[in-house]
Amino acid sequence: MDIGLVLQTDPPARLLVERMRRAEAAGFSHGWTFDSCVLWQEPFVIYSQILAQTERLTVGPMVTNPSTRTWEVTASLFATLNDMFGNRTICGIGRGDSAMRVAGRRPATLARLSEAMHAIKELAEGRSAVVDGTELRLPWVRDGRLPIWMGAYGPRALELTGRQADGFILQLADPYLTEYMIKAVRSAAAAAGRDPASVRICVAAPAYVTADDSPAALAHAREQCRWFGGMVGNHVADLVTHYGEHSDLVPEALTAYIKDRQGYDYSHHGRADNPDTQFVPDEIVDRFCLIGPPAAHLARLTQLRSLGVDQFAVYAMHDAIETTIDLYGSAVIPQL
Repeated sequence: MDIGLVLQTDPPARLLVERMRRAEAAGFSHGWTFDSCVLWQEPFVIYSQILAQTERLTVGPMVTNPSTRTWEVTASLFATLNDMFGNRTICGIGRGDSAMRVAGRRPATLARLSEAMHAIKELAEGRSAVVDGTELRLPWVRDGRLPIWMGAYGPRALELTGRQADGFILQLADPYLTEYMIKAVRSAAAAAGRDPASVRICVAAPAYVTADDSPAALAHAREQCRWFGGMVGNHVADLVTHYGEHSDLVPEALTAYIKDRQGYDYSHHGRADNPDTQFVPDEIVDRFCLIGPPAAHLARLTQLRSLGVDQFAVYAMHDAIETTIDLYGSAVIPQL
């Protein structure tokens, strides 16, 4: 199992670059960032610095969207980095949550997302694609390669992932929901005539390593990770709006916890002090995140790996970023 690291592009960028260097030295395989340019700094500028100062790390957004940049711009950004540093990028993509809503725009439709994934991949790998009715090609691309991994929760998004994407990003680490959604993605891949095993699986969630499993240590870890339930709750609220509160198409193990959700302020998005996440119960933090001593992380990761997960991406938005990187490097990654 690969282990990735997910960071926000908060200033100063040099600190993020140093943390990615530290992660590569600790054995991490991927360096991911958020992509919401109103809330944080522009990630593609920072990717060039990460790639220049590392040797093996694969970098990309978790996740970008079809609307912030035109598709040929997104493809050219990836292709340029690949030309400079040797096919070490990956495109995580979804409909758009914080990047769109904070600017007063709606997330993209799944149909538009499908078109964007196709166009971005084709252009970044040197082939032609139709963008807004015009056939385009990046004539300077040589031997480009760009895996497209799609973030999804709902049944239609999971179907699109299995039918088209190179990989599936699931932003929660609950084993039951992971198994449920991997099965949906792989069934869709098989129905589309693809090899289901060819779709890579990435689970992404906060990981907070504690010194022990004392109540005080676990309570602090939960408070540092509770923001994640609020972030996932945005997507879950969309599903409930679309499919209803008690739908056979969406498991209640995912939707039930947002019943007391009151709203969401994106100025606190992805931060441990987010005041809009008090509705998230401890049980959801424990299910969706990895908290506790290294043995607890290894137990959950071993279970996820048995379900078919190829990569676990550590969200490190808490007060122990360097400690988490180092402890994963010394006590977790060598065991996987």
